[in-house]
Amino acid sequence: MTAPTVPARGRPRRAATDAAIIEAALRLLEEGSSVGALSIEGIARAAGVGKATVYRRWPGKNALMLDVLRSLEEPGPAPAGVSARDDLVTLLEFLRRRGLAKRDSALMRSVLAQAHAHRELWRAYEENVIEVRRETLRSVLRRGIASGEIRADTDLELLADLFTGPMLARAILREWQELPEGLAERIVDTVLEGVSARG
Repeated sequence: MTAPTVPARGRPRRAATDAAIIEAALRLLEEGSSVGALSIEGIARAAGVGKATVYRRWPGKNALMLDVLRSLEEPGPAPAGVSARDDLVTLLEFLRRRGLAKRDSALMRSVLAQAHAHRELWRAYEENVIEVRRETLRSVLRRGIASGEIRADTDLELLADLFTGPMLARAILREWQELPEGLAERIVDTVLEGVSARG
């Protein structure tokens, strides 16, 4: 599975119908259905549409569930491009706020945990959501190297992990730890101090 949707055939897709189908899937999950137990037939019935209507939009359940996962996500920020440091703070602050939202949303916690257990669905989520954000981070790091803010011999993948790791650890692995305001700045400044090309 390489794409969440298929090209429209026949009549143009209606955004309202797409939204109703995704909302129906979310409603079933909120009511206690598991990702594994959901079916296209059940989602179509809950949305008040025919099964064929769903299949015209998604080739299967995993593709539909990927869009359900996306519906729980807030769009990531676009780096301003002024300085690598400020852009890194912006990206990590997004992760901090997302971590707080996840803690406040039982549905988000449940769906993401279940999705992780479904290998194909999680792989599609990584490729279509996580990897997009990861590439945004890499582009900021590359710009930081070009501008002289970051040493040129730095391993970008390792550096990306060093920036995001502490925030993700607190948000996901140690949910009892606080995610206070200013945490993004502290992480960025601490890591940058170690990889700075200046001084």
